[in-house]
Amino acid sequence: MRCPKCEHVNDKVIDSRAVRNGDVIRRRRVCIACGYRFTTYEEVVKAALRVIKRDGRHEEFDRKKLMHGMEVACEKRPISAQQIEGLVDAVITELESEYDREVSSTTIGRKVMDRLEKLDEVAYVRFASVYRRFRDVNQFLSEVEGLIGRQ
Repeated sequence: MRCPKCEHVNDKVIDSRAVRNGDVIRRRRVCIACGYRFTTYEEVVKAALRVIKRDGRHEEFDRKKLMHGMEVACEKRPISAQQIEGLVDAVITELESEYDREVSSTTIGRKVMDRLEKLDEVAYVRFASVYRRFRDVNQFLSEVEGLIGRQ
């Protein structure tokens, strides 16, 4: 590691500790040449997850798109931003543990729907109407009746 003050390449680690639930290691270092103390962070670089769309296209997984879809489904519902953030984190963690490089958009949608169904039924039906591409009111009613039958 190069010293940010004198650019000398030799340093000594004086303290290490895990941060962000053990996903990152924070290291305090001291430059051997000038004595300057600085902090570095070390984490595993994961391969970017790619999404296989329904039409066969591949694109980079985008957390913002997932977050936006869930925010729209949860709009005007008694669901906090922290709850939505937690759901997004849980879905991403599950996807990263189950899939190395590619995951289908339908798999992502199913995982989101599973979590929304437990959190808020209205948000679930809203998300399902877009995800399953409801064409008419009958499909919408069928989903609501299925939801009522599962209770």
